[in-house]
Amino acid sequence: MFLPTPDDIKKLRLELGLTQHEIAARAGVSQPLIARIESGDVDPRLSTLHKIFNAFDAARKERVVVRNIMHSPVIHTSSGDSIEDAARLMEKHGFSQMPVIDTGVPVGSISTDQIVRSMTDQDIKKVSHLLVRDIMGESFPTVSPTTDANTVSRFLEKNPAVLVLEAGKVVGVVTKHDIMKMLRG
Repeated sequence: MFLPTPDDIKKLRLELGLTQHEIAARAGVSQPLIARIESGDVDPRLSTLHKIFNAFDAARKERVVVRNIMHSPVIHTSSGDSIEDAARLMEKHGFSQMPVIDTGVPVGSISTDQIVRSMTDQDIKKVSHLLVRDIMGESFPTVSPTTDANTVSRFLEKNPAVLVLEAGKVVGVVTKHDIMKMLRG
């Protein structure tokens, strides 16, 4: 029979991003008991370990990873595409921004705001023939498919989208809309 060490318990708790107080509340034990177990000061009862590991299992099931909420394939434009083509694609899909991806790698982003701004500075005919690389902005932040949704939510507070990369290539995208859909269960 496997009996976890104090380090095993602490490592699991930290991997799940839980505080001692949170795991104690979930397991129905006191926070000081969790602290004592993790420090090796006390040998817990088997029933207490069972409660703690049930709480770990429940927390693991609650953890939503990006792979389960991302959109794929990612609709994007390339840096060598014309602004006119990018605008047409954004209009077709109802997007106000989208990633700029060259050979699977994110290189920037483009938005309706950037396109409109470029139109105020130049002749509209000239703008339609500009390339995306001429006006694109910074790339959206990137995460791995196993990143938890809470982390992505923090990125989305300051960015319109987050790209999901696997083996260096874009495999999905998450927007604020995707995070909001999680509320529906």
